[in-house]
Amino acid sequence: MNIILLGPPGAGKGTQAARLVEERNMVQLSTGDMLRAAKSSGTEMGNMVAGVMDRGELVTDEIVIGLIEEQLTTADAAGGFIFDGFPRTLAQADALGVLLDKVGKTLDTVVEMRVDDSALVKRITGRFTCGNCGAGYHEEFKKPRVDGVCDECGKSDFKKRADDNEESLKTRLMAYYKETSPLLGYYYAKGQLQSVDGLASIEGVAGSIAGALDTVS
Repeated sequence: MNIILLGPPGAGKGTQAARLVEERNMVQLSTGDMLRAAKSSGTEMGNMVAGVMDRGELVTDEIVIGLIEEQLTTADAAGGFIFDGFPRTLAQADALGVLLDKVGKTLDTVVEMRVDDSALVKRITGRFTCGNCGAGYHEEFKKPRVDGVCDECGKSDFKKRADDNEESLKTRLMAYYKETSPLLGYYYAKGQLQSVDGLASIEGVAGSIAGALDTVS
């Protein structure tokens, strides 16, 4: 099964993709991860990516599609692929459709993780991680058991992402609504869109996604 996870920044797409990888033996195709891996791979495509990124330029859709094609044709994905962070635009959606046809694969469903903007801002601006082991926390919803001490490693080196603030998040949300939200109508018109409550608990969202996938499996 091949799926797309759609939702604004902070909706939890990465968290749910990781669960699907573990539980359904799927392969997560995250644009950021693929670019970082390609940059250090030493391959022809990787050298191209490295050159673009080192010059501070934006990676073109053609390069991203090329990286995805490599994964679709070489990765062992018995459970299928999860497209996380791609497509972001209608042009990318069209290009992905052409690519899937080219390699003989289909897109089975698109899952939208719906969120309320104000609740999302609260969720994102309150999160922080352990700088030593990467364990995630939240100022309201998931505090360390001992204040200032990581539950996992016992260190006290906590940090927040520089863009996990209200101003930056609103800018990222505006970009999502301008560029990516049209994909909801695009895939709805194709009869491929399903929606779940992205602000439910992690377990609740996972259950809703599982139910959505089971309707098309």
